[in-house]
Amino acid sequence: MRTRNSNFLNNSNVTIRRRQNRGRAPNIVDPELRTIVEVAPMAERTMEELLRAPTEGYGEAIVLPKINADHFEIKTNLLQLVQASPFHGYERENPHAHINGFKRITSTLRFRDVLNDVIKLMMFPYSLEGAAKVWYEKEPPNSILTWEDLVTKFVNQFFPPSKTTHLKNEISRFTQKFEETFSEAWERFKEMLRACPHHGFTELTQVDTFYNGLNENDQDSLNAAAGGNLLSKTTREALNIIENKSKVRYSRNKSNVSRMNKTSRKSVSKTDERIDKLADQLSTLVEIVSKKVVTPASVKVVEEICVTCSGPHVWYNCPNTDNNQSSVCAATSTYNQVNPLNRVSNQMAPPGFAPV
Repeated sequence: MRTRNSNFLNNSNVTIRRRQNRGRAPNIVDPELRTIVEVAPMAERTMEELLRAPTEGYGEAIVLPKINADHFEIKTNLLQLVQASPFHGYERENPHAHINGFKRITSTLRFRDVLNDVIKLMMFPYSLEGAAKVWYEKEPPNSILTWEDLVTKFVNQFFPPSKTTHLKNEISRFTQKFEETFSEAWERFKEMLRACPHHGFTELTQVDTFYNGLNENDQDSLNAAAGGNLLSKTTREALNIIENKSKVRYSRNKSNVSRMNKTSRKSVSKTDERIDKLADQLSTLVEIVSKKVVTPASVKVVEEICVTCSGPHVWYNCPNTDNNQSSVCAATSTYNQVNPLNRVSNQMAPPGFAPV
């Protein structure tokens, strides 16, 4: 019977070599030696050089490929054309529209042995101003390698997902405005689609959303243009019918019929009733106030005439009363019986004279 030990030679002098570790030995450097190596070049530099601001990290974000053309130069007038319509980064600006306009300008350039993407990478920073320029300058150096990288970063910065969601919701809730013609509604709907080119709505969804947002009058006219029912047409045929119908211009003098729900009509009628009631109450109040106003009677001025001598003075100032007091009293009594208004003057008689 053979055993494992029988495979080896029966020699007690044979030694088994231990397996050696063939891994690389770690490169261990003495910390003190490492410190000396790092400090040595700094010791050779002056203090001015050590305190000087570093120049690393100021490279351009765009990495331009190597240009093999011998004589390649971008003219100044071309840069001015790009700078004529810059992108500032405002909320109302659309980065997709800026990219399309920029591509239209650069697509007209043709240089031998120079790719068009290289030209666009070179000229795009000149089309930015304000917040957009600040964004580009803050991009890490050498972080943009291709034109696709630049477009992706630019759109993500100034067209965030929240804005996409907002515009898609506006498209879904499209409704024709009051006194808006069919042509104006269709142009506004297409503008909403262009504002969000990555909306993701199919042509079927676009036709359905636009049709349901129209008023009843334009829905009926659109069905009539389609031969009775727009749903009987294909999506492409429906779009052609809508486009052809939008070319018909309506007169502004004609009144346009718009959908109004029953709730709004009831609220308008109730408001009119309240206004009528307030007008009636106001007219009633005016009549009541006009009746209560009494015109004051005219007061005649009573001239002062002496009863003794008929002179223009009161009787107690008459010079004839000193000699004939009894005759004055008799005359005054007779005058009071004829003219009752004189009794008031008797009550105001001065001292020494008794009222009659």
